[in-house]
Amino acid sequence: QSMLTTERLHIRDLSIHDLEHVHNLHSLPETDRFNTLGIPETIQTTKKLLAAWLAMKQQAPRTSYVLSITSKEGNHFIGLIALNFGKAHYRSAEVWFKIHPNFWGKGYSTEALKKLLEFGFKDLQLHRIEAGCAVENVASARVLEKAGMKREGMKRKILPIRGEWKDNYFYAILEEDFYKMS
Repeated sequence: QSMLTTERLHIRDLSIHDLEHVHNLHSLPETDRFNTLGIPETIQTTKKLLAAWLAMKQQAPRTSYVLSITSKEGNHFIGLIALNFGKAHYRSAEVWFKIHPNFWGKGYSTEALKKLLEFGFKDLQLHRIEAGCAVENVASARVLEKAGMKREGMKRKILPIRGEWKDNYFYAILEEDFYKMS
């Protein structure tokens, strides 16, 4: 029941069966490094989060997509990618992604993000898609740039990460930028 596919990936809606994968992903110090959620105390914490994400699937019109990324080859869970709408008449949304460290540096994030941007502009008729990342999060910034997003600025000390306030770069891509690239 794949929603979107790329050369190497299936990107699909989450289900309750993804609980363990999501919990493992959120429990890793590497993925928590630039994450505002913090490491979940128990699997129950993750279960609540997943339940909230699953409930969003039922909304009509739908304004949130939290999706699982799996490899076509071997069906490995690679991570999560999401698209959340802003105010309806702005036709904008925000993307985020979280990839398991075993799959870092292989271009999966960029591949998944490009596909999600295409879905946002072509299928959902969005005008603008935004993303943010901690200033120190060089790898994520590179993914956003490789997918065609432009850095528009920096918000100071906006991210609460492990008891510290961190600066955040914000990025965006407009539908005209996207169509120029493709």
